[in-house]
Amino acid sequence: MSAAKFDQIGQVLREHQRFAVFSHVRPDGDALGSQLALGLSLKKLGKDVRIWNDEGMLEKYNFLPEADLLTKPPAEPEDVDVVVALDTAIQNRLGTTVGAIKSAKIWINIDHHPSNPGYGDLNYIDPRAPATGQILFELIKDQNLPIDRAIAENLYVAISTDTGSFQYPNTTARTFEIAAELVEAGVDVGRISQLTYENYPRRRVELLRELLGTMRFNAANRIASFSLTLASAKKLAVLPEDNEGLIDHLRAIQGVIVAIFFEELADGKVRVSMRSKSDKVNVCAICEKFGGGGHVLAAGARVKGTLAEVEKKILEEACDVVSRVS
Repeated sequence: MSAAKFDQIGQVLREHQRFAVFSHVRPDGDALGSQLALGLSLKKLGKDVRIWNDEGMLEKYNFLPEADLLTKPPAEPEDVDVVVALDTAIQNRLGTTVGAIKSAKIWINIDHHPSNPGYGDLNYIDPRAPATGQILFELIKDQNLPIDRAIAENLYVAISTDTGSFQYPNTTARTFEIAAELVEAGVDVGRISQLTYENYPRRRVELLRELLGTMRFNAANRIASFSLTLASAKKLAVLPEDNEGLIDHLRAIQGVIVAIFFEELADGKVRVSMRSKSDKVNVCAICEKFGGGGHVLAAGARVKGTLAEVEKKILEEACDVVSRVS
């Protein structure tokens, strides 16, 4: 991506006054941390900023600095000058936030998903970036936008969570350099890491126990999957956010190449999350066949059908792909 694109975005951020900062439904740490980081930077420029997400601030991330600024969208649509969509591959994954905009002069789309079609008036899509938070750090630094400890901590959580705490293959030397700069800006690594990774409610562990009871293997033990029914979710009183990261327990199994999490939804669909440990198995390509998308090693889709029907279709496709890998 050229520096000229950063210049274009920076000019828009400076020249306009009213902003709405969005991210995707079922948000993760990269989505929420990126939203707050950019929103806070704009506020320090004196801008009028709304930070909206379809689900508001999640319980597990309410420790993020200025977390209360991130809310669900209002019932009555509002006029803004600029909408900034972050970390969202497909525009309809912004959920009800889109309907909260009465009018906007410009849409900016900043993301790192390779399946993003570029739905903004200004698009910055960098599939090489391990997190949208990393792109935002580069934008803030390049354009001399405000950054303080609160912004740095939000960016650190965004980058840390989307790199698996700096363990995934997408982590680069530049990622570590940025992390170091964020620490220099005031991030307390020990405190933030504990709040991010060692602060789960008991119900999440009970959910993991339930899921492991459904675990099965396919393709000569190279595919591992588990499923969550609506009945089980109700029984355990879990929140949607409790699912985040549980698929990593499957991916961590020796010999497993692909991990799949099936979650039955109330609207007659099944949420499918897929992870791969080999770039020879592109789970984004698999999910795109079912209307989803994402990254080569991490992708998802929402597929219409019963849990059993969707499990069968997805596992057949995944087994076919894995069978062609030596």
